[in-house]
Amino acid sequence: MSGVGSARPLLACALTFSLLPAAYAHTPAHVPAHTSAKSAETTIYVTRAGDSLYDIAQRYLSDPADWAQLARLNHVSAPRRLKPGTALRVPVVLLRQDGLSARVIATSGAASHTFGGGAQLPLIVGANLVEGEHVQTGENGFATLELADGSHLVIPPRSALNLATLRQTALTGATDRVVNLQHGEVNTEVTHATKKDDRFQIRSPSVVAGVRGTSFRVNYDGDKGSTAVEVLEGAVGVDAAPQGQAASVAPAPGTPLAASTQLVAARHGSVTLAGGAPGAPVALLEAPDLRNPGKIQDDAVVAFDLQPVALAKGYRVQIGRDAGLLDMIRDLRTDAAHVDVGSLDDGTYFVRLSAIDANGLEGMPSTYAFQRRRVSLNATAGRVDGSRDYAFRWFVERSAGDTQFRFVLAASPDLRTPLVDRTDIKDGQAVVRDLPKGVYYWTVIAEQFDGGRYYQKASPVQSFRIDW
Repeated sequence: MSGVGSARPLLACALTFSLLPAAYAHTPAHVPAHTSAKSAETTIYVTRAGDSLYDIAQRYLSDPADWAQLARLNHVSAPRRLKPGTALRVPVVLLRQDGLSARVIATSGAASHTFGGGAQLPLIVGANLVEGEHVQTGENGFATLELADGSHLVIPPRSALNLATLRQTALTGATDRVVNLQHGEVNTEVTHATKKDDRFQIRSPSVVAGVRGTSFRVNYDGDKGSTAVEVLEGAVGVDAAPQGQAASVAPAPGTPLAASTQLVAARHGSVTLAGGAPGAPVALLEAPDLRNPGKIQDDAVVAFDLQPVALAKGYRVQIGRDAGLLDMIRDLRTDAAHVDVGSLDDGTYFVRLSAIDANGLEGMPSTYAFQRRRVSLNATAGRVDGSRDYAFRWFVERSAGDTQFRFVLAASPDLRTPLVDRTDIKDGQAVVRDLPKGVYYWTVIAEQFDGGRYYQKASPVQSFRIDW
């Protein structure tokens, strides 16, 4: 139910020249380069002792019978006896593509998955999802998936996506990951690509967002037919989605990645309507600051006050159990700079804040740690029958090994000049005798030491009048 992650480095633009796999970096410099045609795209394999064309085809090709094509292309007359250190050209289109998986590392609330026409099953932490899986979250559901390279997909509430392509090409190691966002949102942290043919795309009905290492969000609004792309780090290539496009499938291995129509840089976003050209990039709003960030959240409801951001039309507040918010448990939007997020169990949490502009684009985030420590302090006061004394009583609804109380009584609501200021009270009451006429104000403060830390909780300032 928890996970920790960090955003990855910047994007590297897709290039169209060949790249030899790292395992075969010692290929001789005179090896001829492949042509630009897809059918002629090649990579290099350097033979080792004991290799044969049959073995190489069995290990790396989709059809082992294609060893004959390797023989013709490389003019090999003795396929069973290959000289070690020979550089063989291998058509990338012949290479086998192996399936990858996405591991569930965190869930909360209603989150499920289906495959094909199968039953809808709850997401379970530790489960591995494969190509073709459909993932969806409910009203208060969250899910985070981790890919083999450490990339993350964080799926907020009311979202649905399909893991359309999860594959890796044998020999080259190039990966192909395509996610079809059907509605809602996906927050993505993509590990920097190491192969020129690595592909990571988020597709909606209106855009194709392609990256090679960055942190970004994609939000598809089905009612408006619009897709918002917000880039936090790196850059994202944005293209209009072809109309009537079926579910994405992997391209032929080695297919060069074309340059995108629109490049959205870090700290910028764009909004694209279905059927329209990619929206022009606009600067994202700066992250809002949290007022009183050191406050212990000890009231019945956890609440935050944000410093208003110029041009903001609203705010988003997310709560998670880890600093990267991979294990998210709350996600709220508000028009005001004050937001209540409801009750939480005691513990340490993280809150992420962002401002929303007039375009509906969510701005840069700020993240704060906070401590939840629920303390309910009930206090009452009343005249002691038959006397001029006043009795004050209180009760703290929290078990703690070391709790003491401070009682303050004053003639002004700011309590700055106390008439009574008693400390180190061990029980839950205090009596004040012979008070003259007037209006009085009072509070009681519970002081606790727990786990080597000091905490205090004050009751609301109350008042009473004496007329006798």
